[in-house]
Amino acid sequence: MLSVVVPVRDEEPSLVPLLGELRAVLDQTGEEWEVIVVDDGSADGSFATLTRLHAEQEAIRVVRLRRNFGKAVALAAGFEQARGDTVLTIDGDGQDDPAEIPRLLAKLEEGFDVVTGWKGRRQDPLSRRLLSRVFNGVTSRVSGVRLHDVNCGLKAMRAEVAHGLTLYGELHRFIPVLAHAEGYRVGELPVNHRVRRHGRSRYGPERYIRGFLDLLTVSFMGRYRHRPLHLFGGLGLVLGLAGFVVLVYLTALKLAGQAIGHRPLLILGVLLVVVGLQFFSLGLVGELVTSHHEERERDRQRGDPRVDEILL
Repeated sequence: MLSVVVPVRDEEPSLVPLLGELRAVLDQTGEEWEVIVVDDGSADGSFATLTRLHAEQEAIRVVRLRRNFGKAVALAAGFEQARGDTVLTIDGDGQDDPAEIPRLLAKLEEGFDVVTGWKGRRQDPLSRRLLSRVFNGVTSRVSGVRLHDVNCGLKAMRAEVAHGLTLYGELHRFIPVLAHAEGYRVGELPVNHRVRRHGRSRYGPERYIRGFLDLLTVSFMGRYRHRPLHLFGGLGLVLGLAGFVVLVYLTALKLAGQAIGHRPLLILGVLLVVVGLQFFSLGLVGELVTSHHEERERDRQRGDPRVDEILL
């Protein structure tokens, strides 16, 4: 069964043509399917249109959020309701082409767990294309996941990936990165991107600033979630060692008979040592919290969900 999750907000003019295209494409796959449209606090007639479409075809399911919570929460709500073995996502503005779905499914069968689209010829203003290129380049380098377009709305993934994701804030941009951090295989496929025919984009340059901050969160959670001492302890050792070197230098000057009490370097050396100890202590506390969490997880469930296969 295929589950297609469509987050929408004030996309009334796009809903009928988009869902019509989706039905035509999904019928051609020969698989049982459902479309889960998540209304993320629309203020126009989107929900009324969705209600009518659901009455016409029960395979179109509708989830209505109490208010606008953001795309990450909308996707999480759709994933929770998805019953399919394969879960796809597509934006509700009509710019993603539903005709690309069979190609995504074929790519998924090559052994990938997540396949994300790559809008090679993006039909957006030049300013958005340039900012997106910078954002994707930085994300690839920082996360280690080499993708041209990490935030394409058109994705296909196995159900276990969708149900295992924890999405909040604006982490929907980093679904491939989050999946890669859990050991899933991530692939990319060039897809067609269309001109927006209705409405306008609600994303501005500020979303890239928020995106870079979220990237730091994702990178930390992916690399150091289970070993926080490696990060904080490493920073603490570097700072503490620098402070120690400074203090040794000042001690040598003091032994040589020079006055050091008026030197700003003394304050810097002491500060580096103190901050280094604080970082190291923070890493130890993080290790204790992580260790306690892992013990509770082992007690709650048998086996390790991160193990892919065991040959005995």
